[in-house]
Amino acid sequence: MENRQIEGKIVLITGASSGIGEAAAELLAAKGAKVLLGARRLDRLEALAAQIRSAGGTAKYMKLDVTDARSMEDFVRYAEETFGRVDVIVNNAGVMPLSNLEERKIDEWNRMIDVNIRGVLHGIASGLPVMRRQGGGQFVNVASIGAYSVTPTAAVYCATKYAVKAISEGLRMETGSEIRVTLVSPGVTESELADSISDEHARAAMREYRRIALPARAIAEAILYAVSQPEGVDVNELVVRPAKSGNE
Repeated sequence: MENRQIEGKIVLITGASSGIGEAAAELLAAKGAKVLLGARRLDRLEALAAQIRSAGGTAKYMKLDVTDARSMEDFVRYAEETFGRVDVIVNNAGVMPLSNLEERKIDEWNRMIDVNIRGVLHGIASGLPVMRRQGGGQFVNVASIGAYSVTPTAAVYCATKYAVKAISEGLRMETGSEIRVTLVSPGVTESELADSISDEHARAAMREYRRIALPARAIAEAILYAVSQPEGVDVNELVVRPAKSGNE
């Protein structure tokens, strides 16, 4: 596959310290993109940026809390000041503390809403004016197969991913041909998402579910496909599942 369309692109990635964000950073940088890595864990970002640079790529990093609108604005501003433009924002940061609703884990519900929905909205709010000024750009919003169906223990998580799907579609319709919008929805994928599950039964179920997990690299390849398309081609939606998972 040719990836000439990504050479030199400025790509901002949230949740870049592990999982899909980390894999996407490594792959896109290897294909010639200049990446800005954002997450709360600076030590992980520093190590990842050093790894990318040692392989000949270009990477900067910055501490980022996607739930804080000002933090996201600073992240985008830093990219514009450092690289001169913002071509792609990958809104990838997410959390998944699953539990039955009757457990009433309200703090965890609010955390999912803050990271999974507000985090994406903050990325859009910060990046959209820049992309408008420069006459183009692309948002890649990472959702989940939970954006298409609801499962027990995942009602709130799925609700946040349904929201990401709706926001992405609305953004695509509002921005027209100037700004591309891609929704990437992974099936079960190797990541640290399950580490945030405090409910014992949900955590055990997720361990069993993850026996057929995709490597994070598979989702990074989907992101690469979307952002390396030639001008005029807008990949709106990609669902990537393990081959053995059926409809899961």
